[in-house]
Amino acid sequence: MTDVRIGRRAFLRAVGGVAAGTVVTACDDRSRQRGDAPQSSKTLVVRDIGGAYGAANRKAVYEPFSKETSIKVDVVNIPRYAQMLAQIKEGRPQFDLIDIDMSALARFERADATLELDYDRLKNARNAGIADSLLASHGIGKNYWASVMAYRTDQFGGRAPRSWADFWDTGAFPGVRALQSPDAGPPELEFALLADGVTLDRLYPLDIDRAFRVLDAVRDDVREFWVDGATPGDLLERGAVTLSSVWHGRPNALIKRGAPLAYQWNGARRQSNGFGIPKGARNVDAAYRLIDFALRPEVQSSFAKAYPMGPVVPAAYRYLPREAADLASSPEHLYTGFDLDVDWWVKNSEAVTKRWRQWARS
Repeated sequence: MTDVRIGRRAFLRAVGGVAAGTVVTACDDRSRQRGDAPQSSKTLVVRDIGGAYGAANRKAVYEPFSKETSIKVDVVNIPRYAQMLAQIKEGRPQFDLIDIDMSALARFERADATLELDYDRLKNARNAGIADSLLASHGIGKNYWASVMAYRTDQFGGRAPRSWADFWDTGAFPGVRALQSPDAGPPELEFALLADGVTLDRLYPLDIDRAFRVLDAVRDDVREFWVDGATPGDLLERGAVTLSSVWHGRPNALIKRGAPLAYQWNGARRQSNGFGIPKGARNVDAAYRLIDFALRPEVQSSFAKAYPMGPVVPAAYRYLPREAADLASSPEHLYTGFDLDVDWWVKNSEAVTKRWRQWARS
């Protein structure tokens, strides 16, 4: 499993003229599938995280898939990796398909818990412009998301922070900060290194000692460590903090309600959710069919309209109005952020997390 790197030039080419060919190919494949694939009344069980994300999956993916194939889709919202792994190892997974971030899929692969994917069964992944790193042996990317900086717009005398260096500049941008807890994902060491002048293309392998030295400089001002996607927006809305890392899209409802909040995209850390098939799955054929369905450009765009995650198939942007394309994989943001190195974090997560917890207690 390699890191999640968008091939920027390839992605931009695919959004443009090349993407038109991709749409035709996907449509041709769909026609063949509709004509050749047998209908099934079996039930497919998918694991996803539920909430607004699950509702978007239901609307944009599961219900249209069931209507086309007669395969019923049930959902389980098992929250913990360890719980899912235990079920697989015991040979009794409650799910046929896993929807989870690519880092977790890399961990499942290392634990020999997922099937190696047969890409001959995923026609809509062929020549679709999906980043090579998302076409992994035991998992395939489905949607991009990003961690970005959010801030209160009624602070700082009308000025706006423009980079992670500004997040660290407590003189120019005073106030309490918040960062992500390791309980919600990899510690945000990359943001500290960007604040200290490391360029996007030189981040990995992370200089851990340097990152913690930079974190020390802002420790007294970081007083909140959030563990779920809703908390940063709540902290910002209440004025408990003035700046925070957030999962892009989560505070959108607050912003629409008039909360004085905004994002800045410089230094965004991109990741991808993906699909994996557990060993012991009872309906492998239906799992492949749903994966392939979810990678159609029009399905990718439907999901992006329902939930603020970016398509992995560039041609999907041809179905999205420009004003709705403020997403992690949109052409506007490809050069302002970076892609989390899945391999590096899988290898180093335990040691870094232990050190981070010691730092947070200091």
